[in-house]
Amino acid sequence: MKKNDRFEVVYSQGTLNVMEIWIDKATGVNYLYHQGGNAGGLTPLLDREGKPIISSVMN
Repeated sequence: MKKNDRFEVVYSQGTLNVMEIWIDKATGVNYLYHQGGNAGGLTPLLDREGKPIISSVMN
């Protein structure tokens, strides 16, 4: 896996206020990325029990 291939964007909406879902290809953990103006943030997506949402990883 190349250095820039770890994350895959699977969902994206917006242009000025961007909301994306990223999947870590190494672990399968799903992350929510939000960018608004000059600021942005990344956090794991959690289920109702507070556990991270994990997708199956295809190598």
